[in-house]
Parts: sequence; structure tokens; C-alpha cells
Amino acid sequence: MDFKSDMQARIQEIEAALQTYIPKQEAFPPVIFEAMGYSLFAGGKRLRPMMVLAACEAVGGKKEMAMPFACALEMIHTYSLIHDDLPGMDNDDLRRGKPTCHKQFGEATAILAGDGLLNEAVNIIIKTSLASDLKIALISCLYQASGISGMIYGQELDIENENKKLSIDKLNTIHHYKTGKLLSCAFQLGGLIASPQDVKVLKEIGYKVGLAFQIQDDILDVISDSKTLGKPVGSDASNHKETYTTLIGVEASQKEVDKLFKEAIKLVYSLSINHGLIIEIIELLWKRVS
Repeated sequence: MDFKSDMQARIQEIEAALQTYIPKQEAFPPVIFEAMGYSLFAGGKRLRPMMVLAACEAVGGKKEMAMPFACALEMIHTYSLIHDDLPGMDNDDLRRGKPTCHKQFGEATAILAGDGLLNEAVNIIIKTSLASDLKIALISCLYQASGISGMIYGQELDIENENKKLSIDKLNTIHHYKTGKLLSCAFQLGGLIASPQDVKVLKEIGYKVGLAFQIQDDILDVISDSKTLGKPVGSDASNHKETYTTLIGVEASQKEVDKLFKEAIKLVYSLSINHGLIIEIIELLWKRVS
């Protein structure tokens, strides 16, 4: 099976698993269930769950072991998008080519749908049959990356620094917490399940990929269009946010992306693992902007 077919098969497996983990409609007020599913199955690329599966398989684990954690991470990512789009945050009307959750269901229901996905993520992990100490380590990794010492902190930094001139170091800090920690967590989850001794390097790989990914978003916000991205472009400028492109320009930003991806690949090859699985995903991400 070629890489493209393999990735499509993995996406289908993730979609099927998510369908089994999402709460059944009769267990909730129907509108909450509908709003959760609307955003969770809105056509995302499933990059984060694929990273979890690839990292686990690369270090000798089985993807079946990692699937619950891949799905939990995707639920947390989706909750963050729902809340990020709200009027009090980025106030976006479009996500993945569809009206955002609050535009479709109202602001209050969107908040509750995001909260529901966040809570279901931990329920998925609790119900796994892994040893308690490993389960705790995985929950800790996931919620430190997404909570007040991770993504939430990064989001707050982003809000606080609107309309301010930033240095590259400050911008890197925002990107590290807002985007990098959760992407890094994807690699770490796979490692924790199958090969804890490799987690330190996998964590560093994830940080570099996460920063490169966010810089790519900065570039795409300038050079792409809403139809291609499935979400509004130019929102950074309209929200008066400093980005890599405003600080150093598109060309220099792309050079930084290339540098980070090359460093990540070098780190992958430093591990005694099945390199191909992770390398292919990194190269797929690299091609988002070229």
C-alpha cells in the first residue's frame, strides 16, 4: 500500500473509532450531541491522531493500543477549535468550509459542545484497560499540554498580546504553548504507550513540528484564500496580531519552517525506531506550504 492510500485508510479507522467513542444521542440533550458531532466530523485532516498512531507504531507498539488516546486528543483539539472561533476569541464564521459551531447552533450551545468533547476525552482514557500508572501518565501528558500550563496558557498569551509589538522570542513562546505543546503531546502519547525511553526525543520532535506548523499557519493566513483553507484568511491582521510574516516576512518565515522540519527529521533518525512512519507524516506536513 502506498503512503497516500495508507493515510486514507488510517483516517477511515480514526473516523470509525471516533464514531464509537462519541456519546449516543439519546444520552444527551439532542442539540448538544448534534453540535459535538457537527464539529468533530466536520472533515478535519486528523493529523494529531495520526501522529499518535505513527509514534506508537514507530517505537514498536500496536495502533490498537494507541487509538483511544488518538481519539481523545482529537476531541480536545476539536473542543479548542470550537472555543477559539467564539466571538470572545477569534470571532470566526467559517471552519473547515462550514459555518462555525456557534454560527450553526448559537454561542451557548457551542460552549457546551466544546466542554462536552473535553470531558468525553478523559472518559475515553479512563475506560481503557491499561495499567493505572500508565493511564495517569497519559492523562497527565494530555491535560498538561491542553490545560493552563499548555494550550490555554498560549491562548491567553495570544489574547493579551493583541495590538502589541512582539519579539520573535515572545512569539515563539506563544506558538509553543498555543500550538506546539498539543502537537508535541501527540508524539509523546505514542511513545508513552510503547517505549517510554524514547519520549524525551519524541517530545522535542513534536515541539519542532508544532512550531513549524504554526509558522505555516501564519504564512497561509497571508498567501492562501478562504476556499482553499476552509476558514477565513487575514484574521491575524484584522485582530491586530503579530505573526512570523509581520515580523520577518513570508520568505524568511518559510526558511524557518524548512529549518525546523529538517531538525525534526534529524531527531527522528537519532532514534532506533521505524523511521518511515513518522518521516512520512512530517513530510506531509512540510508540503502544506511550499
